[in-house]
Amino acid sequence: MIPRSQIVTVSAVRAELGAVREKLALTGALKPKEQVDVTPKSTGRLQRIYFHVGDAVPAGALIAELERDELEQQVRRSEAAIGVARAALSQRTAELSNAEAQLGRAERLRADGLISPQDYEAQKTQTEVIRAQVKLAQAQMEQAEAELRELKIRLEQTRVYSPMNGHVALRYVDVGALLSPSTPIVRLVNLSTMVTAASVPERDVGKLRVGNRALVRVDAFGDREFIGRVARISPVLDAATRTANIEIEIPNPNGLLKAEMFARVELDLETTRQAVLIPREALVYRGTQPGVYLINNDRPDFRPIETGLTQGDRVEVLANLAPGTLLVGKGATMIAEGDRIRVAGEGAEAPRGPLARKDTAASAGAPPANSPPPKTASTP
Repeated sequence: MIPRSQIVTVSAVRAELGAVREKLALTGALKPKEQVDVTPKSTGRLQRIYFHVGDAVPAGALIAELERDELEQQVRRSEAAIGVARAALSQRTAELSNAEAQLGRAERLRADGLISPQDYEAQKTQTEVIRAQVKLAQAQMEQAEAELRELKIRLEQTRVYSPMNGHVALRYVDVGALLSPSTPIVRLVNLSTMVTAASVPERDVGKLRVGNRALVRVDAFGDREFIGRVARISPVLDAATRTANIEIEIPNPNGLLKAEMFARVELDLETTRQAVLIPREALVYRGTQPGVYLINNDRPDFRPIETGLTQGDRVEVLANLAPGTLLVGKGATMIAEGDRIRVAGEGAEAPRGPLARKDTAASAGAPPANSPPPKTASTP
């Protein structure tokens, strides 16, 4: 087969040394910032449930009710007992008032010598006994009231309320189930703010700060970006992996993000470094191998490279390309094996002879560009 050969008009660009803002690529699953399993405070049979999966639940809303007939009967019995205790207290109070009046008369009679000391002491003792009975009736009254308050609390605990604003993520039980304080009824999640956790290598932990900006992407929304911030950085590293856990919070006011979505996070470390940069249009691929075409007279020479971060319309080159190397820019993706090139533009003739050989030799023999950790690299 005769190799394909044609002349492709291209533009010429140069690899440049420039500043790259350091970023960190992380992955993780989205979690709601607030999540709670709602359980009853007492034991009982579930009588009603008012929310289902997906329903929005405001804070303080009634979620479910347990059976309460037995407790309501106990409350009525306790209220009746309070009535009895109140009547007994009134009786004892009246008896005490009468006894104190009689004791006063006995004191006057004793002063006039009209009553014996024994009768006076008997009246005094009787008054003290009635006063003690009044105190007992008061205590019984307070005890009955306390029992009533306890029953009313237990009665109120048959109603289960929402502790926060959220949505029902899971429903665990149906009407008729026997519940205890350890049995969850529903799971509530607050999706207004999402959180994703990730592990950061030890060498990058020192560059992190609470508040660092993060760009978050999820498969469900393609290239759409959500803005998050580093909220927490663990002060302790994992001894086995030499990594630190961080948490990134992502505001989600419209509720687009869902729990357990897979998130790709680009974390801005807010630091810069020098790197070799090429225009995005100069980057080509042979299979999965990224590379560029060096201009050698009218022949393009493919040079495999290792790419790093993409910054706007420029791509970082981690290795195998020196600053100042002349490359094919626009039109690079149109070049095929055996093609020749013609550099377009005024004064943009392709270099020939020694100049071309000097450029090629310099780029081939130049030391690799600064190479950040592979984790920061991303293929554009």
